[in-house]
Amino acid sequence: NSIIGSTLVMKLVALPAFTDNYIWMLHNGRQAIVVDPGDPTPVRTALQDLDLSLEAILVTHHRLDHIGGIQDLKSLCAGQVYGPARHAIDGVDVKVHDGQQIHLLDHAFTAWDTPGHTAGHVSYTVVPQQGLHQGQTLLWCGDTLFSAGCGRIFCGTAEQFVQSLSRINTLGDDTLVCCAHEYTLSNLQFAAAVEPDQAPIREAWARCTQLRSQGLPTLPARLGLERQINPFLRLHQPAVIAQALSHGAPDTSPVSVFSALRLWKNEFKA
Repeated sequence: NSIIGSTLVMKLVALPAFTDNYIWMLHNGRQAIVVDPGDPTPVRTALQDLDLSLEAILVTHHRLDHIGGIQDLKSLCAGQVYGPARHAIDGVDVKVHDGQQIHLLDHAFTAWDTPGHTAGHVSYTVVPQQGLHQGQTLLWCGDTLFSAGCGRIFCGTAEQFVQSLSRINTLGDDTLVCCAHEYTLSNLQFAAAVEPDQAPIREAWARCTQLRSQGLPTLPARLGLERQINPFLRLHQPAVIAQALSHGAPDTSPVSVFSALRLWKNEFKA
């Protein structure tokens, strides 16, 4: 598997795991952190190829495609495995709570409760203090937010999801969204059905289609663009509300609009 990323003060890389999964790795040339290692193989390969030591593992939630590699990798990990306090996950050493800071590779990572996809889902943010992305928030949001979409509801609720997305939506436009799945093209097809007249969606489709045709990821995504193309971040837009009402939303509240869109997306076929 190839390793893809962009240079920061540290190196941010996406390790293709399963068909559409990415395991995120952040390293400084010597030490590495990985986020949601569902598959240990690409992590082991990257550590060996780049001559890195594994210093810590961050986990967003308990589904297998995010935790399947933890036990295998613990023998390589010099530090601890951090995961959500409200999930029981084998191999997690430190259960993190909302607002908790984790100091790794000379940076402070902050845990956010972002339930919805699951009841105990957490996300992590960090702001590098030097280098190419100095001052730019990096967000690891698991399955809460995807480019042009969001996760399904498993053991969370629509009310939780709306609150979590609203919280993420307070971050700056330059925030890099490091989500866990390469669902961008299918999500953009749905976004175009919700808002067929939204030009940024068409432009994103053209750009992302080209990237995927070259075997390149569409991720990380920039939050400022997500505000223009992601219907689940646009619950107050008249066109989005109108579509939700036509697909069964009982009223125009954000939770009703979100619920109708999510149910529609569950069965959507382009």
